[in-house]
Amino acid sequence: MKTAILLSIREKSTRLPGKVLKELKGKTVTEHLINRIKSVSEADYIIIATSDDPRDKVFEDIARKSGIECFFGDQDDKLKRYYQICKHYNLSGVVIVDGDDILCFPEVMASNINLLKELTVDAIFWKNLPLGAASSALTADALKRVLELKDENDTEVWGGYFINNKNFNVIFKETNDKLFEHPEVRMTLDYSEDFDFLEDVFNRLFTNERVFTSHELMNYIINENPKIIEITKNAQEKYEEHIKKSKPVKFK
Repeated sequence: MKTAILLSIREKSTRLPGKVLKELKGKTVTEHLINRIKSVSEADYIIIATSDDPRDKVFEDIARKSGIECFFGDQDDKLKRYYQICKHYNLSGVVIVDGDDILCFPEVMASNINLLKELTVDAIFWKNLPLGAASSALTADALKRVLELKDENDTEVWGGYFINNKNFNVIFKETNDKLFEHPEVRMTLDYSEDFDFLEDVFNRLFTNERVFTSHELMNYIINENPKIIEITKNAQEKYEEHIKKSKPVKFK
C-alpha cells in the first residue's frame, strides 16, 4: 500500500494575508511544518498539495528546497485535488495535514498511516487533541466515491462529507497520552494572535535547527507556561464565529 502525507496549502488567506510565508526564527512557517512532517518515516511521499492558481507557484521553490514533491491541482475542490494526487502517484491512501497547523503532531500522522495499512476504513479523524494537532486520513477509493456523491465544487471544509455518512466507514481515534488530551489548546494559524502564540513557542523551543517534539511542546504549554493559552482566546472566538458561517455539505 503506497501512502503519502499531503500538506494541503494555498496562498490565499484573507483573515491573515501571507500567513503561510511568515517567518519564525529564519524559516517560513511552511518550512517549519515540512520539517515536522519529515520526521515521519512511514509515508512513501511527502507532497505539497496546492492549486494551479499562479499565486501558489511559490510552493514549488519551497518543495524543491525541502526535497519533497509539489502538486498543482484544482483551485477550489480540495477533495478533487487529493484524488488527482492519488491517481498521479498511484496512492492507496493519504494523510492530510492542513497548512495552518504548523505544530501538527508527527505521532498522529504516523498512526494514521499505520491505521490505513492495518484496517479496512475509508476515513480517520481524531478527537480530544489541541486544535491544530491532528491530521486526518482518507483512502483513494473513498475520495473517488465522494467525488461521485457530492454536489458542489468548493470543498474547503470537507469533513462533513464523510462524518455521519452511511456510505463511508469512518473511525474516530483518541490518544492514550494524557499530555496530548487538551482540546482547549488552540495552536493553528488563522489570526494575528495565533502568530503571537507561535512566536512565543518557537522563541522558547526552537534551538539549533532541531524540530522540537510534541511532548516538549505540550509540556511547555501545559506545565511550564499555561498562561500562553490566553494569547489565542480571542482568536478562538473569531474562529468559532467563522465556522458558524460554513455552509452544510451538499450531496446529489
